Amino acid sequence: MTLASRRLRLLLAVLPLCLMAIAVQARESAARCTGEDDVPAASASASAPPVAAPDASQPRLTLQTLVRRAVERSQGIGAAKLLAQAASAEVEQQQAAKLPQATLSGSFGPTYATAPDVPGISGGQLRAGVNISALLYDGGQTDELTGWRRNLAEAARLGQISAEEQVALQTVSLVLERSRYRMQARVYRQYERSVACLVDALRDIVAVDKGRASELVQAQKTLQQVELSQTDTASTLRQIEVRLRRFVGDTLPETEGMASVLLATPTLDDVLAQASRSSDITQLDAQAEALDSYARSVDASSKPQVTWNVGGSRAVGVGSSSSLGAGINVNVPLYAPTLRYAVDAAQKRAGAARLQRADALEARRYRIAEVHEQAASAFDRARRIAAVVNDSELVRAATVEQWQRLGRRSLFDVMAAEGDHYALRLAYVNALYDGEQGNALLRSLGLGIAPWLE
Repeated sequence: MTLASRRLRLLLAVLPLCLMAIAVQARESAARCTGEDDVPAASASASAPPVAAPDASQPRLTLQTLVRRAVERSQGIGAAKLLAQAASAEVEQQQAAKLPQATLSGSFGPTYATAPDVPGISGGQLRAGVNISALLYDGGQTDELTGWRRNLAEAARLGQISAEEQVALQTVSLVLERSRYRMQARVYRQYERSVACLVDALRDIVAVDKGRASELVQAQKTLQQVELSQTDTASTLRQIEVRLRRFVGDTLPETEGMASVLLATPTLDDVLAQASRSSDITQLDAQAEALDSYARSVDASSKPQVTWNVGGSRAVGVGSSSSLGAGINVNVPLYAPTLRYAVDAAQKRAGAARLQRADALEARRYRIAEVHEQAASAFDRARRIAAVVNDSELVRAATVEQWQRLGRRSLFDVMAAEGDHYALRLAYVNALYDGEQGNALLRSLGLGIAPWLE
């Protein structure tokens, strides 16, 4: 027997043992890669909600607290509150125009007095007078101006509510985004741990079979890509937390259970019915009413004005004298060529305000319909992905097991199964939070997210 024949027989005898050792090593190493952490699994039911929500009361209370804190900290809301208070003070100012007004006047200086057949005299004189007057009738101008101010004050109050709603929506949106990226980071950590286990398994295999070194390089490349994605996700999460701290301060709560707060999508008809009662639309109503009142006050300025007054004066010094009088003053405008243009301009502004209100309401209703479809579609996508995730888990486990048996699956099949599985889990997380963001916006387009949380 030749030397080559003996080497061939020896190789054939040893090869099964080597293959068995490689298979055992692969199974033992890869067995460590099947664990998962506590990220909630997707539901397999296509009709059930995307996430089970046994108790959403605590996360909801957390959101309430954060919204209140954001409203208290907002300087913009503080400015809107002061503007509303100023508008209320102007209403009281206008109402006081119908009350009696009293004035005190006085003067002192040299005086020269003369009369027929009487020598002129000169000297110092001190004069003081009191006058009291009040409005009796002005054609309703003061009342309309009061109505104008009152509607402006109501618009300012509703503007404060709108500002609070915007802050509340931004706060809720940032809290949901923070929860989204924290969940993504956990999925990426699982993905990284899974690929790292495969890398460790391949290191053990390559130690026995040098011919599979290229598989180790491929797995290491995938691990680096996963680590890069995880780093990007962590950076985005930190940016969101910076923006959230601007609203609620440095103390940020945990995000556990946040995905359970806004799972229920309100019906489209309910939100559409609430649109006309939203703070933004009612603010436009108040502004239009204010302009109507102003137009009527301009028109009333062409009517007679009647006031009563009582006055008296006393002069001390040269030419001392006293006077006392009372009466009714009537002021009748006869000709004011600019008045009709002012009335016409005021009426057109009121009409324009009503058209703007109608346009804003129409745009809001179409926006509600669009957001409702987006939210419903996102949750439907989440349910469908949930079913695929469960199937992908079975495919992933089977692929790893077949790869362990040497030759039935390649490493590329394993990497593809791992990548597909975790990509689906990330898609599920994104679809879930897209639906929640849509629900938050729907609540805001209706009566508001802050009243709903309360």
